[in-house]
Amino acid sequence: MAQHTLRVYTDYRSPYAYLANADILALGERDDVSLDWYPYILPIEQYLGTEDSRTGHQWRRIKYAYKDARRLAEDDGLVLFGAKRIFDGYLSSAGLLFAKANGFFPAYHALVFSQFFKRELELDDLDAMAAAVKEAGGSDAAFRDYAEGEGRDAVKAVISEAEDMGVFGVPMLVLDDELFWGREKIPMVIKRLEAGAG
Repeated sequence: MAQHTLRVYTDYRSPYAYLANADILALGERDDVSLDWYPYILPIEQYLGTEDSRTGHQWRRIKYAYKDARRLAEDDGLVLFGAKRIFDGYLSSAGLLFAKANGFFPAYHALVFSQFFKRELELDDLDAMAAAVKEAGGSDAAFRDYAEGEGRDAVKAVISEAEDMGVFGVPMLVLDDELFWGREKIPMVIKRLEAGAG
């Protein structure tokens, strides 16, 4: 059976990435798939405006999106509280790369998604994220050094590469250079795999 690496882009601030997470992880349990996770920081203010500049249309979209996401979360037995503000996505993205490189990605990934949507984790607070790294099994001190140093260039490089590939949102799955955006595209990815993609 051919082995496929499925590149996955996520943003820990995205309710839709959170809702798709279990289905994506299930793909990784297949014998013919390995998952390779990367951060993508959604440019939220570019398409939804800032809190003091949003139009009525943008506010209606935001309110609907969270209502819809909460309904989906309830169906999946997940807790999903809407964010009270726009969080900077850098530290959680740096944490993803740091966790991958240091062998504790699964624990970090589960903890950050769950705690953020329960409003138990401030994603853009270095102390909070260092504590999350430590709880997940990593070194909080090493993470601080990484986040304040080489992590910024590493995250920028990943996002630049992603955008060169055409990535614009999350969750985004990349199979054999073909992009699939959103949870609803997972069945399509499965069909490609079953047909022997690539």
